[in-house]
Amino acid sequence: MIDVISPVLHAPVGLSSLFHFSLHTLSGSALLAQSEAAAESVAPVPAGPLIALLVFGIALLLVLILQLKLQAFLSLLVVSVVVAASSRLVNPHAVPITQVADTIVQSMGSALGFIATIIGIGAIFGAILEHSGGTQSLANNLVRIFGPKRASWAMLLTGFIISIPVFLDVALVILAPLLFALARDTKRPFLHFGLPLVAGMAVTHAFVPPTPGPVAVAYLLGVNLGWVILFGVIVGLPTAILCGPWMCIKLSKGIHIPIPEAPIVSDEDNVELPSFGFILFLIVLPIGMILANTIVEQWVASGLPEGLTRDQRSLQLTAALADASPLVQAITFIGHPVIALLTATLVTLYFLGTRRGVDRNTLLEISTKALGPAGIIILITGAGGVFKGVLKATGITDALEVLFTDSGISVLLLAWLFATLIRIAQGSATVAMLTAAGLMANFVTDMNQPQLALITVAIAAGATGFSHVNDSGFWMISRYFQMSEGQTLRTWGVLTTMISVIGFSIAMILWQFVG
Repeated sequence: MIDVISPVLHAPVGLSSLFHFSLHTLSGSALLAQSEAAAESVAPVPAGPLIALLVFGIALLLVLILQLKLQAFLSLLVVSVVVAASSRLVNPHAVPITQVADTIVQSMGSALGFIATIIGIGAIFGAILEHSGGTQSLANNLVRIFGPKRASWAMLLTGFIISIPVFLDVALVILAPLLFALARDTKRPFLHFGLPLVAGMAVTHAFVPPTPGPVAVAYLLGVNLGWVILFGVIVGLPTAILCGPWMCIKLSKGIHIPIPEAPIVSDEDNVELPSFGFILFLIVLPIGMILANTIVEQWVASGLPEGLTRDQRSLQLTAALADASPLVQAITFIGHPVIALLTATLVTLYFLGTRRGVDRNTLLEISTKALGPAGIIILITGAGGVFKGVLKATGITDALEVLFTDSGISVLLLAWLFATLIRIAQGSATVAMLTAAGLMANFVTDMNQPQLALITVAIAAGATGFSHVNDSGFWMISRYFQMSEGQTLRTWGVLTTMISVIGFSIAMILWQFVG
C-alpha cells in the first residue's frame, strides 16, 4: 500500500499547533450527553473535558506510532482502551470500565464483517491480474493507443485504472521497467512518465473502491459502495487530469533521473500477455455490477415515504427489495459488492489462471500470498472501527457535534480537515481515513447517500495529500525514482497536496447539487 502503518521518522513539526488549536476551540462549549444504554435524557456534561480526552487520545496515537514504533493495529487498540477506560472521569454517562472490553470486541466484529470480505477477495483479484501479466498488458496497449508523444497520458490512465484492483506499491514495482523503457526510447525525462503514473494510482487508490480506504470509510459512514464508486470516479478522473502530465512536467523541471541500461530479456519473459480488452472487462465487471445494484436500489427507494430516518429508511428499503420483482431481486443479489467482486475474482481465476495453464497449486500459492498484506489492512481497519465505537460510547462524538454544529464550518470541509490534520501528523493515509470517519459519525446521521459518498471522497482527499517524511509512500517514491528527500518533496509532496486540494474542491462543487 502507498501508506504504511508504521512510519519510520520523528513526529512532524506543527503537531503542537494542532493541539493548541483544538484546545483553544473548547472554551464556552457545553454538551448534552445521552447514554447509549438508556433512552432518557441525562444531565449536561461540559464538552471541554471530552474534547481534551480526544486530543489526548490522538496525541497518544501519534506517540505510539511515530516515537515508539508500535504497529498501527496495536496503537489504535491501545488508544481505544485508554480513552474508553478514562472516559468516566469526565463523563459519568460514558461506557463503564467493566464494559470497555466488550465494547472493543463488538466494535471490531461489526466493522470486519463486510470490510474483511471485500478486502480479502479484492486482494486475490488483484494478485491474479498481476501474476497473469494483466497489468503490463494494460500499460503496453495504452501506450500503443496513445502513441509515444502522448505516453505520459497513457501512464496517467494506466495508473488510474490499474490501482483499482492492484495495490499501488505492487503496481509501481511491476510497471517500473516500462517507465524506464519509455524514457530510453523517447529520450524524455523519466519523471515525465513516472509522476503521471503515480498520480493516477494515488487518485483511484484513495477515491475508488474496492481499494481498502474508501471501502472502510463507506462502511463506517453507512453509504452504499456504488455511490462511492460513482462519485469517486466523477471526482477522481478530473482530479487526475488536472494533476496529470502538464503539472508533472512542471514539477519535474530540473530533476534528472539516471536511466539504467535495458535489461536482457530471456525467453521466459516473452510470455503471451492477456488481451487488453479482457483485462479492462475484468476490472469494469464488478464496478458495473455494483453500480447496477445502486441504480435499482435508488429506484426502489424513490417509492418510499418521505420523512423517514436513516434507520427506518434502511429497514423499509430492505423489505421493499425482498418483495420486488424477480429481476430486481436478481440485480440486487449479483450487484452486492461481495457477490460482484467474488464473481469477478472467480472469472479471473479461471480465465487468467486455469485456462492459461496455471496449475492449481500455483493459483493457491498466489491467493494465499495475496492475503498476507490484506490481513494487515483488515486488522487495522477493524481497529479503526473499534476507535469509532469508543468515540461514540464515551460521548466524544456528541461533544464534537455540539462544538462544530454552530461553528459555520461546512460538514464537507470538516471531514477534509479531520483527515488532513491526522494525515500530516502521523503519515498513514489509512489511519487518517479511519480516524476521520470515526470523528464524523454524528455529523452524517441525517444525510442522503450522495452526500455520504461525497463525505467519503472528502475524507479520502484529505488523507491523500501532504505526503512528507513520515509517510512510507514518500520514501517508496524517493528510493524507487532515485530522488533526494528535497526532490521528492518538490514533486511527490506537491503532487499529493494538489490531488487533495483539487479533489476536495470538486467535491465541494458537487456538494451544492446533492442536498
